[in-house]
Amino acid sequence: MSKKKILIFTFLILISFFIFPQKKKELNSEREFYSQNPFALSLTWQSFPDFVFVDKNFLKFSLPPAFFSGKVLGTIVETGQKREIQEYVVEEGDTLFSISQKFGISLETILWANNLNKNSIIKPGQKLIILPVNGVLHEVKSGDTLSEIAKKYQAKIEDIISFNELESPDDIYVGDILIIPGGKMPSPKPVSQPLTPLAQNYFICPVFGGCKITQGLHFYNAVDFSNGKCGEAILAAAGGIVQKAKYGWNGGAGNVVTILHPNGVVTMYAHLQAIFVSPGDQVFQGQIIGTMGNTGRSTGCHLHFGVYGARNPFAK
Repeated sequence: MSKKKILIFTFLILISFFIFPQKKKELNSEREFYSQNPFALSLTWQSFPDFVFVDKNFLKFSLPPAFFSGKVLGTIVETGQKREIQEYVVEEGDTLFSISQKFGISLETILWANNLNKNSIIKPGQKLIILPVNGVLHEVKSGDTLSEIAKKYQAKIEDIISFNELESPDDIYVGDILIIPGGKMPSPKPVSQPLTPLAQNYFICPVFGGCKITQGLHFYNAVDFSNGKCGEAILAAAGGIVQKAKYGWNGGAGNVVTILHPNGVVTMYAHLQAIFVSPGDQVFQGQIIGTMGNTGRSTGCHLHFGVYGARNPFAK
């Protein structure tokens, strides 16, 4: 074939793509869409879908501009520094010292996080909270300030802000669990506040399709619910004020919402696919605040429902 004919043939092929564009593959099922999770933190993920399939409806997809911020990708993906709290199940032959060596943290860090002392006896099957670095855990209470927290544990404010990926010293809310890197437990240890008693029907099931428990009580005072699919409506378990409505990794919680209720108790809704509320919003019991997702450190579509300041009524 002559060079001229090859050029003509190539030109005709290119023209055909413009005149007869290939039809885009239609989105036929929820399963097909979620095989490529739009919220997955992946450096190789290049594009986003035009629409999200939610409960047999198509919604225009919109991603918050802060989702792929340098902070999230820089600290989680590129540096690989661990920032997540883990639960470890004690095995036969484990000792507190051997566990501290296994995770590369001090013995004191394990003792402080689990309210233990050097004479405590651990048993196989027992769950222990493991911090990613040496330090202490702090649950934010009403009136707490970051400067007071840093002073209490002999830590640096800038280290707390950096490690917990806070936007500012004021970016803390009642019920937040902060890791205080390098912190030391004061002596005597702070006295835990009593739990707020709840009426039997104070909280409703936060999942529109029903609360099927897929994981019982685990850190932090939370249970997991799932009906096997993403996109289900997530409801406010009780009325209150939205404290946090945040997209991103968030220490493994993924897209997360927290609500402060009138009695001072806080509920947490983690691994959400989408968020429909903003900080400061007044929400009523049963209001849709988002949809069930698979964001953050998650192995499947579910809701991580945590309760701070009271017993989790769904824990058995």
